[in-house]
Amino acid sequence: MSGFNLLHLVSQGQPVKLKACGLPSGTCRSKKTWPKTFPEEELRKQLSPMQYHVTQQKGTESAFTGKYTDNKEEGTYHCVCCTAFTGWPSFFDLINKDSVTLTDDFSYGMHRVETTCSQCGAHLGHLFDDGPRPTKKRYCINSASLNFQAKNSASEEVEASGGAGQSPPSSKNEEL
Repeated sequence: MSGFNLLHLVSQGQPVKLKACGLPSGTCRSKKTWPKTFPEEELRKQLSPMQYHVTQQKGTESAFTGKYTDNKEEGTYHCVCCTAFTGWPSFFDLINKDSVTLTDDFSYGMHRVETTCSQCGAHLGHLFDDGPRPTKKRYCINSASLNFQAKNSASEEVEASGGAGQSPPSSKNEEL
């Protein structure tokens, strides 16, 4: 059943005004208004086909197949497109609430909350209300949209750079 047919069924044919991006922390932005933007050709060169599909075309990986599904290492995750810190490793809450933008997603005839990188707008995944305590939130994030930086490598890089800041994560051309 298409999203239109489902909406028509639920609304009994009456006009319905959808309120896009109605979340308190969500914002509506087009790809052109993100702080960081990249030409499509550059992204196609930098990213694997799966990474491009997920981040630019709002695709998804099959469940439990992502590169980081079983990752237990301490560290942080970064956007594969712009290397911005995306606010994990905890998948039931964000480390930094400004790292990820939340927007309403009405695709496929249902309401979900899409998570995107707050710097470049890359699609990361979705947020659901069926997670563990204390937040009862579950961030279902595609490994293809992330690079992982182990805690030990992050501190070594900061020391090597004289504490000047964090270097970008590993190569963007990793096959996921």
